[in-house]
Amino acid sequence: MFSKDDADTYILSKVSDILHSIFGTHHEEFLPLFEQLLPFFVKLIGPDQVWSDKQWGLCIWDDVIEHCGPHSVKYTQYFLAQMMSFLSDKQPELRQAAAYGIGVMAKFGGEVYAATCAEALPLLVKMIQDPDSRSPENANPTENAISAIAKICQHNNSQINVNDVLPMWLSWLPVWEDEDEAEPVYNYLCDLIEMNHPLILGENHQNLPQIVCIVAEAFTKEAVSPEENVYTRMLNIVRQVEQNPAVFQACIPLLSAEQQQTLHQALSS
Repeated sequence: MFSKDDADTYILSKVSDILHSIFGTHHEEFLPLFEQLLPFFVKLIGPDQVWSDKQWGLCIWDDVIEHCGPHSVKYTQYFLAQMMSFLSDKQPELRQAAAYGIGVMAKFGGEVYAATCAEALPLLVKMIQDPDSRSPENANPTENAISAIAKICQHNNSQINVNDVLPMWLSWLPVWEDEDEAEPVYNYLCDLIEMNHPLILGENHQNLPQIVCIVAEAFTKEAVSPEENVYTRMLNIVRQVEQNPAVFQACIPLLSAEQQQTLHQALSS
C-alpha cells in the first residue's frame, strides 16, 4: 500500500513529467495555460512545504527557464529568491535542483539573467568548496554546481570576470557522477583547450599533465560515453599531447595503473 506521502510524490512526479514534455514541445506558447496553475507551483516551493515538494516545484521552474528562456523572467518574483536560497540548503536534492536551475538560466535565459548568474556564482563556489562536497550525498549537487559555473562562463558572463574563475574551475575537475552534466563540462573544457586558452593550458603548457589526468579519470569513471562526440574531442586532445613524447611521458607517472590501462585502451581503439 502507498502512504499518502508516497502517493503525493508519485502525482508530483507525473505532473512534472507532463509539464517537462509540454514545455519541451511548446516552449513559451504553453505559458498562458501554465499561468492558470501558477498558484499551485508557487506554493510547492514555499517555506512550509516538505523538501520533496520543494524539489519537484523547483524542477518545474527549471523547465520553465530552460524551455522558455528570457520569457521566464516575468515569473522571477515567484521562484528566484527561493532558488538562490536553496543553493545553500541542507538538503542535497534542493541544492542540486537549484544549481541545475542556475545552469539552465545561464545557458538559455539570456542577458536578462546576467546579474542573477553573477550573484549565484559565489554561492555555487561555496557549495563546491565545502569540505564535504565530494561525499556520496553531496556529489551530484557539487557536480551540478561545477556545470552551472561552466555554463555561466560560457554563455552568460557579461557581469563576471571569467579569467578569475577558470583556474579555480579547472581545479575542480574531473566530474563523473552525472553524465548529463559531464558532457557540457567536458565540451567547455575542450573548447578552452582548442582555443589555447592560457589560463587552462598554463604557462609553457604546464597544465597539460593535469589535463591528461582529468581525461584519464573521466574515461576510467565512464563519465562520458565513447559514442559521444565529446569523448572523441577529449581523446584527440590526449593524442595531441602524445605527439610530444617528453610531455606525455611526464604525465604517465601521475596516473594510477587503472587510469593508464584505460587511456592505453582508448588510444589504441
